[in-house]
Amino acid sequence: MDFFLEGKQMSHIETIKQAIMTDPQNESYTKQGIEPLFAAPKTARINIIGQAPGLKTQEAGLYWKDKSGDRLREWLGVDEDTFYNSGYFAVMPMDFYFPGHGKSGDLPPRPGFAEKWHPELLKELPDIQLTLLIGQYAQAYYLHEKVSGKVTDRVHRFKDYLPDYFPLVHPSPRNQIWMKKNPWFEEEVLPDLKDRIHKILGEAK
Repeated sequence: MDFFLEGKQMSHIETIKQAIMTDPQNESYTKQGIEPLFAAPKTARINIIGQAPGLKTQEAGLYWKDKSGDRLREWLGVDEDTFYNSGYFAVMPMDFYFPGHGKSGDLPPRPGFAEKWHPELLKELPDIQLTLLIGQYAQAYYLHEKVSGKVTDRVHRFKDYLPDYFPLVHPSPRNQIWMKKNPWFEEEVLPDLKDRIHKILGEAK
């Protein structure tokens, strides 16, 4: 399907975005004026795949624009300008829309969403060197493991998934207790993550 904007044919990414917005699965969001939250610059070197936008980020209209995003950027060792404007970061959650509230937090990403749209976007990202898998749904899907598998175990064994994937716990402030119980995360995992990010970005410049 071809789309046109202001008399000019859209880029392929914009075409995909319009297809996402016109998909019946996302009709209720589009009617409310809510756009899908993702980023797929062709120059991206690092791909961040999480669960789904939270309500706050959806209302802000910008992915990872919350306290979790602040902590994630701290883990990566990058500032907001680099994260949002360098063109080196792609962001493709398992669902591009806030799925709603559940009994114990946000609902999981909708089934089938990533299967439908991730392959199309990944075709536009030829230079990805590292994919961060944040949380159980992203990890289960891309590592071909059960969703019920323990995120802690995957993160502890992060080197088993390199050089393509780097599993991470969610950077939510709610996980502060988890981090205190697992001091190896800050001592071993984060330094390795920062080193890899800095090396990739340094080579890209």
